[in-house]
Amino acid sequence: MPAVGILGPRQCGKSTLAKQLQPDHFFDLKNPRDLAKLQQPQLALEHLTGLIVIDEIQRKPELFPLLRYLIDTKKQQTFLLLGSASKQVVSGSAESLAGRISYIFMEGLNLDEVGSKHLYQLWIQGGFPASYLSDGRISYRWRQDFITTFLEQDIPQLGIQVPSATLRRFWTMISHYHGQTVNYSELAASLGVSDKTTKHYLDILASTFMVRLVQPWFVNLKKTLG
Repeated sequence: MPAVGILGPRQCGKSTLAKQLQPDHFFDLKNPRDLAKLQQPQLALEHLTGLIVIDEIQRKPELFPLLRYLIDTKKQQTFLLLGSASKQVVSGSAESLAGRISYIFMEGLNLDEVGSKHLYQLWIQGGFPASYLSDGRISYRWRQDFITTFLEQDIPQLGIQVPSATLRRFWTMISHYHGQTVNYSELAASLGVSDKTTKHYLDILASTFMVRLVQPWFVNLKKTLG
């Protein structure tokens, strides 16, 4: 594919992996300087050659139509697009880059990578490299800061208008449903909102890779098909 999208949560190692590929050009849309370069994106991109990485692509979804044009006309260019919000990235690229992009979903460190003898450390400190590789106290502080930054900065930057305190409370409640069937009515009653609002909050956390939703399995096939 002329374009590959690597999707995953913030700080899971997408940018580090991309830099190890030694790209010819790297644009980080969190960097004001790179963001300024792409104020006129066609002038900035059309003369480039080789592997071009655009990090945090969900911050400029208007780039997708241009990328389609460049992919179709500039055969000497290939693109690696990094994103930490699946709905924004997939919906934007699905319309413009259909048949031109392949997706890779990236997570943090897993047990196969760290080894079974580090199971406890992985379970407590999580798979984010910066958290896992730190000692316990620093790791805990890192996770607290990550949650605060995610709720107070990242979510509003995606255009999602939900009070950070409300989403934090909902996130805490969801953690108690780990490995269980989610009861939207029960969550809604506890939070004092409607079932629809509860599903919306859960969609936000799932689309930003903070929560993984697994569809339940039923023995009664008629129930699932009906």
